[in-house]
Amino acid sequence: MTDYSPPIDDIRFILRHVIGLDHIADIPAFADATPETIDAILDEAGKLAANHLAPLNRTGDTQGAHLQPDGTVKTPDGWQDAYKLFQEGGWQGISADPEHGGMGLPLVLGAAVAEFWHSANMAFALCPMLTAGAIELLTTHGSTAQKELYLTRLISGEWTGTMNLTEPQAGSDLAQIRTRAEPDGTGTWRIRGQKIFITYGDHDLTENIVHLVLARTPEAPAGVKGISLFIVPKFLCDENGTIGERNDVHVVSLEHKLGIHASPTAVLTFGDHDGAVGYLVGEEGQGLAAMFTMMNNARLAVGQQGIAIGERAYQQALAYARTRIQGRDATGTPCPILYHPDIARMLLRMRASTEAARMMALYAAKQIDIAHHHQDGSTSRKAQARADLLIPMIKAWATDLGVENASLGIQVHGGMGFIEETGAAQHLRDARIAPIYEGTNGIQAIDLIGRKLLRDKGTAALDLIRTMKADIGNSANASALGIAIEHLKTSVALILDQCADDHNRAQTVASPFLRLFAVVCGGWLMLRSGAALDNDDHSFSDAFANRKRASVVFYLSQIVPECEMLQAQIHYALTPDTIPLADRILTEIETGFTAG
Repeated sequence: MTDYSPPIDDIRFILRHVIGLDHIADIPAFADATPETIDAILDEAGKLAANHLAPLNRTGDTQGAHLQPDGTVKTPDGWQDAYKLFQEGGWQGISADPEHGGMGLPLVLGAAVAEFWHSANMAFALCPMLTAGAIELLTTHGSTAQKELYLTRLISGEWTGTMNLTEPQAGSDLAQIRTRAEPDGTGTWRIRGQKIFITYGDHDLTENIVHLVLARTPEAPAGVKGISLFIVPKFLCDENGTIGERNDVHVVSLEHKLGIHASPTAVLTFGDHDGAVGYLVGEEGQGLAAMFTMMNNARLAVGQQGIAIGERAYQQALAYARTRIQGRDATGTPCPILYHPDIARMLLRMRASTEAARMMALYAAKQIDIAHHHQDGSTSRKAQARADLLIPMIKAWATDLGVENASLGIQVHGGMGFIEETGAAQHLRDARIAPIYEGTNGIQAIDLIGRKLLRDKGTAALDLIRTMKADIGNSANASALGIAIEHLKTSVALILDQCADDHNRAQTVASPFLRLFAVVCGGWLMLRSGAALDNDDHSFSDAFANRKRASVVFYLSQIVPECEMLQAQIHYALTPDTIPLADRILTEIETGFTAG
């Protein structure tokens, strides 16, 4: 199935009525982000996604990317033409610095259109997503010459970027990387080593690829403080960008994956011959710190993949449910399965949870915009703290929802969902990677409970809880949400009391705590959207308002009550008069999970 309709109306509603763009509009850097400009960009992005990217999703999945005998990678049919349209539209630089050729529009708008790309064709969208990470990193840490040569061409889409972090023995523990960088006496470095899981590590969409590579210099200490960052282009070039000889970086193989088949995930080797030429970014030994400057945006982008896949799976399941005649309605008349209450329940769950996660993602993007561009320092710092708190939730919860909703999409299709030709299975296969990369969802949960809750003794979390409580007030629809917020507040207090000096206990409850916090945040934003619908505003249709109200009611009545279960899990694991769950788990680890 290729039909995809970008949820432009929902995003416009969220931007205008739920998260509010007033703070953004007051920032001088975003003076051009008028409502008219935003509407035009959403419309044009929607056309590119629906008309050019979505039709390639299925062919990309069946054809895949292929490593050629000459060591280059061929993308599926239509990929090159689609990328040309993407580049010509300037979409890569939508939120990039105008000084280097970007549009300079808010990240929240760039995030909105990025959802379109991922819904339409996640395998295609991974290329600009990785390039966006490279752009952000070089904008912050690149030298003037590096920005002029590499950054301008990445922003224009003329070249693409990759992030080369992990290695076979390292996984998520980057302290274990072994790739080496040695000075060659000319001001450049020679890189030798191997990197794995490199998204779009090679392709035929652009003439050059800018690899950002973590490596150790000769005198580097062990651990993460010994890691430096280097630009290693596929082709060397002069200061004017004229392409020269091939650098000593090559594709060893492409991974055979469960999903995202059209996205070439490469194993790259550096320095098989004379050493790959690399250029140091920033200071020696500060490579991982530089990488972390892009983590919020990167994890936000991955969270949006879960939202995007959930939206695409929902649209396909809804279209199938409207046309599949099976069973009879209450009058005994044969009817589409859409009219069976359990099918409607699954569809509503898909839609409501996706809409809640979308609001969280766009709200977080707005906080990042304020943090990076607001003139008032205290406002910027508060926005940064809130974004830092939300990002692990968005990355983990939204990608879990992507998998859950893609699976529900298959369930709505019944047996036909298990058949590849319908396309429903592709969404589940594609979605499954998102909870894994850019830090597994378990790592996100540990980050939330460790770095974002325990480290600041709950300051940012309790500030957000106060905001949510103030917002719900005496709303008639807020009963379940008010209870859930109290469950969250109780869990925060319990964790601060029981886990401050016990890392194992914190990890034991990290995942249910993240989901509890995320579900509550989603409910808070859903309640805000419901309140906006009740205002005397006719910028949206009655049909849209009715659909949105149904989503709000379903989320608050069917999803928010799950918080009671999550709080109970946390309470049981941390209550002092029980054997701590962490101790039970550690006992099993020590005994090897022996039978009986």
